[in-house]
Amino acid sequence: MGYSRKKLELTGERYGYLKVLGAAENIGKRTAWRCRCACGKEVVVPTHRLRCGHTRSCGCQCGSGEPRIALGLTYVEGTCVELLRAKRVRRNNTSGVTGVEWWTSKGRWRASISFKGKRHYLGSYSSFEEAVRARKQAEEALHDQFLWEFAGEGR
Repeated sequence: MGYSRKKLELTGERYGYLKVLGAAENIGKRTAWRCRCACGKEVVVPTHRLRCGHTRSCGCQCGSGEPRIALGLTYVEGTCVELLRAKRVRRNNTSGVTGVEWWTSKGRWRASISFKGKRHYLGSYSSFEEAVRARKQAEEALHDQFLWEFAGEGR
């Protein structure tokens, strides 16, 4: 006999400056909710970030005077806006370029990009420069376009 978990219903609840409007598409394997901030902007936030208090607004501060970092991250369609803006290379990255890695078993460079909760394989390349070029083109087409549409930046 299978165990089934009772699904949380957060519609109508308030978390900081956010009011839950209803369920949204999952972010990866995590349940997410469509919320409206006191400033009027809508964002999608994972359940755990709402319930533990990490995300309390869309990131606008809502006149609270709190630093933006303390208010959490802004997720739109499963994509974290702040992480795209930062364009940081992770500490465990060995190539120095996000999304480009050495594929030891094939002896080639592999390029990929994650966007809206999905990883997109961009191909394998014999030279590092080709893999970097493929990654940069994908960033322009996906990330930069998204940022430009979201907040008038990226181009």
